[in-house]
Amino acid sequence: MSNAIRYFKALSDETRLRLTYVLERYELSVNELVSILEMGQSRVSRHLKILTEAGLLSSRRDGLWVFYSSVKEGEGAAFLKAAMPFLDEDAEMRADVEMAAKIIEDRALKTRQFFNTIAEHWDTLSREVLGGFDLAGAVCGMMPEGCEAAVDLGCGTGIVLERMRGRARQIIGVDGSPRMLELSRRRLAGVEGEPEGVSLRIGELSHLPLRDCEADFASINMVLHHLSNPENALAEILRVLRPGGLLVVADFDRHTQERMRLDYGDLWLGFDEATMSRLLQAASFEVVSTARHLVEQGLALNLTLARRL
Repeated sequence: MSNAIRYFKALSDETRLRLTYVLERYELSVNELVSILEMGQSRVSRHLKILTEAGLLSSRRDGLWVFYSSVKEGEGAAFLKAAMPFLDEDAEMRADVEMAAKIIEDRALKTRQFFNTIAEHWDTLSREVLGGFDLAGAVCGMMPEGCEAAVDLGCGTGIVLERMRGRARQIIGVDGSPRMLELSRRRLAGVEGEPEGVSLRIGELSHLPLRDCEADFASINMVLHHLSNPENALAEILRVLRPGGLLVVADFDRHTQERMRLDYGDLWLGFDEATMSRLLQAASFEVVSTARHLVEQGLALNLTLARRL
């Protein structure tokens, strides 16, 4: 009974109901919630603290930022699931959700604009971070023999795709930046037109332009930390991989370098091994191996090999 009383007390306030409703759907920072609710930060933070202490919200610190979302497991999650249908007809709460969706959309738009702007310099920026580490070689070294179709997601300027060539009957590159795809096309073809055995496709990682089970092998390199919701991307990757297909995820280990948000457009300051394993397992992947590689600027890169169950 004590849990029920705590939950009811936590939700017995209009502001906390609004917060819970929008955070059931999105993970948002304190500043983003302040913008949505049009309230002072201290007031919003006080309500977030009450909901978190009641066990209805969880928080995630990423460098200087703190993000909140509703709990997804346990009694608190079950309570919220039962309560949500009674809030669906509230116009103010629907407006909150619409504004939150716009914030997430704006995040993605800023990322696309960033990569279109720096596309010409991306290879240089990557070398500044990776130094002498051969990421493309490490990824391609994990490709299985006799691969029919391999896909590089967030392919950028095509460095990994170039090394994949000849290792699979077809290679597919997906990116959300038209400029990045054009640079990939130049790298792979050297002339106008689509390179033979290569398919370059524009699309978002949350809605991949691939058929179900189209690929035998997939890689996503230094991309997840740019996404608002890595879980959605991993769910899409699961969809386009055949059962038993392999996925390589290369991404920064967790760090505290806030400048990466400005210099490279990062949304997440990396993922530690436990977090990456949790994300992959939640998406129905089996983690096969993880290798950590020190790179430049005090950063480390984790290469995780996973198999679709």
